[in-house]
Amino acid sequence: MADSLVIVESPAKAKTIGKYLGSKFIVKASMGHIRDLPKSQIGVEVENDFNPKYITIRGKGSVLKELKDASKKVKNIYLAADPDREGEAIAWHLAHVLDLDETQSCRVVFNEITKQAVKDAFKQPRKINMDLVNAQQARRILDRLVGYKISPLLWKKVKKGLSAGRVQSVAVKIIQDRENEISAFVPEEYWSITARLKIGDTGFESKFYKFQGEKLELSNEEQVQNILKAIKGSKFKVADVKEKERLRHPAAPFTTSSLQQEAARKLNFRAAKTMSVAQQLYEGVDLGKEGTVGLITYMRTDSTRIAASAQEEAKEYIIDKYGDAYTPETPRQYSKKSAGAQDAHEAIRPTSALRDPESVKSFMSRDQFRLYKLVWERFMASQMSSAVLDTLSVDIAAGDAIFRAVGSKIRFPGFMKVYVEGNDDGTTDDDKYLPPLHAGDILKTEEIDPKQHFTQPPPRYTEARLVKTLEELGIGRPSTYAPTLETIQKRGYVAIEEKKFMPTELGELVIEQMEQFFPEILDVEFTAHMEGDLDHVEEGTEDWVRVLGQFYESFEKRLEVAEEEMKEIEIEDEVSDEICEKCGKPLVYKLGRFGKFLACSGFPDCRNTKPIIKDIGVTCPKCKEGHVVERRSKKGRIFYGCDRYPECDFVSWDRPSPKPCPKCSSLLVEKRNKQGVKLQCTSCDYVEQVEDQDDEAAE
Repeated sequence: MADSLVIVESPAKAKTIGKYLGSKFIVKASMGHIRDLPKSQIGVEVENDFNPKYITIRGKGSVLKELKDASKKVKNIYLAADPDREGEAIAWHLAHVLDLDETQSCRVVFNEITKQAVKDAFKQPRKINMDLVNAQQARRILDRLVGYKISPLLWKKVKKGLSAGRVQSVAVKIIQDRENEISAFVPEEYWSITARLKIGDTGFESKFYKFQGEKLELSNEEQVQNILKAIKGSKFKVADVKEKERLRHPAAPFTTSSLQQEAARKLNFRAAKTMSVAQQLYEGVDLGKEGTVGLITYMRTDSTRIAASAQEEAKEYIIDKYGDAYTPETPRQYSKKSAGAQDAHEAIRPTSALRDPESVKSFMSRDQFRLYKLVWERFMASQMSSAVLDTLSVDIAAGDAIFRAVGSKIRFPGFMKVYVEGNDDGTTDDDKYLPPLHAGDILKTEEIDPKQHFTQPPPRYTEARLVKTLEELGIGRPSTYAPTLETIQKRGYVAIEEKKFMPTELGELVIEQMEQFFPEILDVEFTAHMEGDLDHVEEGTEDWVRVLGQFYESFEKRLEVAEEEMKEIEIEDEVSDEICEKCGKPLVYKLGRFGKFLACSGFPDCRNTKPIIKDIGVTCPKCKEGHVVERRSKKGRIFYGCDRYPECDFVSWDRPSPKPCPKCSSLLVEKRNKQGVKLQCTSCDYVEQVEDQDDEAAE
């Protein structure tokens, strides 16, 4: 007969820990928060120390009744929501609705859902931590005040349905500022000279470095031509060879933000998807005979700390699999990434290093396996020896000019045997190989290639870059990045083009108003300082009411000014040249989640809409009659198809080129690689590099 009730957030988590606790425990799920601020009103008594008025969330009545009924049948009630501010707040709300004594030890927390961790946690329940609860309440109320006070102003003065928020508005401002940088950027000309050389049967490249003993930046064609004349007919001779040993160290195990960044780079996961799949891995996966097991530790953390027991288990696996040389003499310790980083939880790691990805692959979905593999490999690599590389720098003389070739090779792979960290540029870290070279070697000249370049503006933000920037600036916390990025897209403030964020006209307009009337909301330092204050509330060194009071004092004055001085802006729809085929009225340009589209000006009487079709100047390779146009999928991803669809079903995720394959005359499509863009034939093995990746070099 069960004598204890355990309440967690989700059915998956309930299933996993229920198996560990046995028949004396009933485990039920609250399905997230039970109470929250009402949607229909601000729900905060500003004059009464910001007292929140919580109500039962719509649709949760039956869940609450079930929990109340179950609580009457047991002696003990344990609240086992996630070990963070949000989880602590869920536990506190549950304690209120179930009439639990807050002073009793009813709170149970664990950083991983494994049998040992869960059983250990139930041996030492604690009281609800009100500092954590108050930090969550302060953030919730702060965001409610900003959202529910500014949004009505924007509805009245600009457009219905707009919203503002502390973190989301700063994120849009960062994207807008980058767009302004790109618009203001003035490209500068520069040149390079590449010598393709050969010794024996091995070819390699070297770049112009010096002329007449001076380092020289090539800024125009005249300089290049003078150098080419000076070296014309000269032999390329190895002047100096420098060899060095270089150690390369592994990256720290994942935090929430670094996991989101790496999953975006390597798996093409959006931040929201990463967190959703990580939650599944944390709450448990059914491993057949082994039952349901939590595969990773808690995934909302900004700590890189690792438990000694996990390090020891990883060491045993590494020695058994790769040998003693692959483990460092002492276990690796990683410092906090920033002063604001919390250390409440460990880094994200597998709950058992011995559970390698291939051994559990058959029990997981494709996405679960790929993310688990990423977490497992990153953690194992973080506990391995450094890689040893031999680097080679070779100066090659040609007349009065010096060309330089740089390369390296791996002497000992160390952690690279398992995993190498990605980067925001999408490039790989493959090191160029150089053949054995010695001073005095005469090299065969295959080609001397002068090339004109222009500096590129800073790149737009990808999700990975934006998460990294928000973290570096101290904006938001691990749990806020994914919902923030989702919100700014849903509101139509930004659009995604080629996986990069661009501000929409609506986003620009909202930021313009916010900058004028609420500059502190968009101020990075102000927002980061506010995050620090919330951290101090969590630590028990700051009073949450005082933090809100300090903010609201100036915010209220800003609201009064904005109410008086913000002018009404009428956003008129831009009329297109197209006519609605259903009612004959003009189609107008509208702004949606994925950018502009066409809609009938007769709305709501006529609800006809159609995408804006962009002709890319390529004849359809399948029917030879239609034109290839740029389209968007339902999820906003760009693809290319024939404008005669459905008569012709040609479709391609890669952008077709107007140029036919010179080898077989088939379709060429654009592919991106570490050098930039290449044209690849869809029928034969023809590949042509067409663009240097100067934008990433500029970054």
